[in-house]
Order: sequence, then structure tokens, then C-alpha cells
Amino acid sequence: MAKTQTNLAWETLFDLSATRPGPLHMRLAAAIRSSVRDGRVPRGAALPPSRQLAEDLGVSRWTVTQAYGQLVTEGYLSARTGSATRVSWAPDSDDGVALRLVRQALPVAAPLARFDMYSCWPDLRAFPRRKWVQAITAAAATASFSQLGYSEPGGMLDLRTVLAEHLHRSRGAAASPATISVFSGAGQALMQVCRALMAEGEMVLGVEDPGSPRYWQVARTTGMRLVGLPVDENGLVIEALDRHPELRAVCVGTARQIIYGAPLSAGRRRQLLDWARRADGLVIEDDYDHEFSYDRPIPAVLQGSDPSRVALMGSMSQALGPTVSIGWVVTPGRLVQAVRAEDEIQLLPPALNQLALAHLMRSGDYDRHLRTTRLQLRTRRNLLVDSLQARLPGYRVHGAESGMMMLLELPAGTDTAAIIAAAARRGLQLGDVEEMRLQPDPTRPGLLLGYGNLDDKRVDEAVAILSDVVVAGTLR
Repeated sequence: MAKTQTNLAWETLFDLSATRPGPLHMRLAAAIRSSVRDGRVPRGAALPPSRQLAEDLGVSRWTVTQAYGQLVTEGYLSARTGSATRVSWAPDSDDGVALRLVRQALPVAAPLARFDMYSCWPDLRAFPRRKWVQAITAAAATASFSQLGYSEPGGMLDLRTVLAEHLHRSRGAAASPATISVFSGAGQALMQVCRALMAEGEMVLGVEDPGSPRYWQVARTTGMRLVGLPVDENGLVIEALDRHPELRAVCVGTARQIIYGAPLSAGRRRQLLDWARRADGLVIEDDYDHEFSYDRPIPAVLQGSDPSRVALMGSMSQALGPTVSIGWVVTPGRLVQAVRAEDEIQLLPPALNQLALAHLMRSGDYDRHLRTTRLQLRTRRNLLVDSLQARLPGYRVHGAESGMMMLLELPAGTDTAAIIAAAARRGLQLGDVEEMRLQPDPTRPGLLLGYGNLDDKRVDEAVAILSDVVVAGTLR
């Protein structure tokens, strides 16, 4: 039975829409667990490689590896290096075995989260609770009865007005309440832009590679075909666009390239606008992490130079964290109606949250929170850079000038997965740059070091573990 191989329609068998709401990797784990317990995937069956299942389901590879890892811990799956991940449970198995494995894993779970350098979340301890409660209270006390209903298409006018003023003042955007559309996050904003483009007949989207798997998943959900475009330390390589004449739309981080950390250079910004005009195309500008630049000012948004050719996308996820689930997009006027179309169910933020955010921004509390957070993150960045230089001299780091994440280059041939596993056993969570690549490139290994949610007092301790596992891993 150990050699059993299944050839199943995984996207049907692991139906994520039938699972309860929650993080995607937990929903996938629940779907796989259900299929195993129902006997639809027999004991000994080989599950697809994580990359293949990710493609079949239209999710990121990280989602699959996290789900597999959870089910290995629970005893439903078994995994061996160099071999397939297989089902190790059957309906007639002793349920106590899986239960004991779960209980045994529980004491280990806390140490595994001691040092979170995997995510690039902001410091969740720094969320401005008191100011947010005050904003919610003020919004509830002053909102008209009509404003307490379902949010209007495009979002509440109050918030769109404040956002337009904020983007014009702080980012040099050419935005107005009429061209801003509010959604539950930048991911849904991108989804709506993709749908609007598809309504015009555009079926291909250029994306940065390496880039954001979450955005890739969102675009693929709409039916868009993705074309990976190379990036380097100056951002998107614009010349690559001319090698894809089918492209009319490209999503790019101009304030901060998500992996290398640098803003798109001035010369490439001009080239990108020239391409958009020449190709009659649209640039979807992701204003990712513009709030947190430590050593130099972030350039004004590209959208302000040509609002007819650029859609500007942003969210509150980095500034305030995921609890304030609000994002937006500023689009050319011709796309506004299609972006706000309600033929699909949209997850618009609750009206009261939108009004509260408008109050927080209008009162000046949002800007004060940003200044405080920027200073805290700069201090943490300095501690991390100093520790890396002391403990890992000679290793190159990208992205330290801004944001909440750095890329640590590793020598060619390094077994990054082994380093990450060794770090996890010592309570340090790390990210693999390979998970951020549309096309695999094992010749350029690297680790992603998120520090937004890392305790300042434990930075050097975390880097000490990092140094131990990296040195051990590269000496093999």
C-alpha cells in the first residue's frame, strides 16, 4: 500500500469553498484532513508536490507547505526528504495516535513562535488601540442613520474624500473621491482592476518575479494569465516589457520592490510611463511600504504624472496591521464604474470602520502613529543590521533602507530548506525567497528576514540562531 499513487482532480477533492472562513493554509489543511478521514484519499496515497498542488488550486506554494506541515504534525501525513508526502492515516486507524501527536506537538508550538522573522507584519503590539476606540466611538456617535447601512459602491464618501486629500498631500497623487474605490484590502482592489481590464479584453498581466504570491493568486482567480518580469536592485527591468508584445497591463512596486527593497529608479519610472503610452497600456502601481523609509525620501507616486495610464493601489495593512482591513485603488476615470461593479459579491469594509478610519486620519492621529512607528522600526532595523554585520560578515543584505523585511543572500548551492528547518527547531521562523518566485531559480538562494513583529530585546538572540544555522548549512 505504501506505493499507492493517486491521480485525482485535486481542485475538486480539496474544495476550499466548502471550508470555514479563516487563513487559507488552515482551510486547505481542513480540506485535506476531511478527504483523508472520509477515505477519499487512502492511506499510502502520494499527495502532489507542493508546487504542483499550488498551481492546481491557484494558491501560493507557501499555503500548501504550511498545510502539509500541519497535517504531518497531526499524524495524517508523513514526509521524508526526497520522497513524496503520503497519507499515513486511514478511517480504521487508532484516532488516539493522531490525538497524541497533536498533544505532543502543543508544547513545541510556543517556542516555534519565539522569533517571528517570517512575516513582514507590523508590530501588532503597537496597534493604536486607544485612538482606534476613540475613532470608532466618534464615528458611531456622529454618523447619520443612512451611513449605518451597507457601504455604497466604491466606499463611503467621507473616507474617499480624506484618502484623496492624504494621497495628494503625502504621495503627490492625482486623486479625487470620484476616482478612489475602497475595498477590504489591496488584494481585492487588484482583483477588481483585473476584472475591469478583462471586460476590456485584456487577459494578460505582467508581474514582478520575484514578487507577491498573494497578488499572483488574486490575479489568477480572475482568469488572468501571468507573465513574470525580472527585477533587480533598481526595480522592474523595463526592457523586458518589450519582449512581451501581448502585455497591456503590468503590476509593479514603485515605492519599494517587495524583495530587493529599493524604489523604482528615476530612469525606469520614465521608461515605464513611455511603455504605457506606447503600448496603450495600464500600470498598476502598488504603493507598498511607502510609509516606512529610513534613509531617504520615497519618490512621489507615478500616478501623479499620468493618471490616465496609472492605477494607484494601497492599503492599511502595513501602517495599522491586518485588523483594519481597508485598501483602495485610484483608477483612470474610464475604469471606475467597472472596478466598482457589483456583479460579484464584494467584501467591502464595514461602514463604521471606514468612518472611523476617516476620523483617525482627519484628526491627525494617523500621521502621529506613523511617525512613532517609523522611529520604532528604524531603531529595530539598526539593531538587526548591526547584528547581521557582526555575526554574518560578508553576507549581502538587500532592502534595509525601508519596509519591514530584508533579503539575506546565500551562496549558490545552499540548501535553504534545511536551514529554515534547522532554524524552526530552535524557535526561529524564516522565509525562503524561492517562495516569492513565479519561476524557480535555485541558483540564487536567499532568506527573507521580516522584523516588523520582532521584539527589539531579542533581535541579537534571533540573529545568533540565524548565524549558527546559516554557517552550518553553508559548510555542508
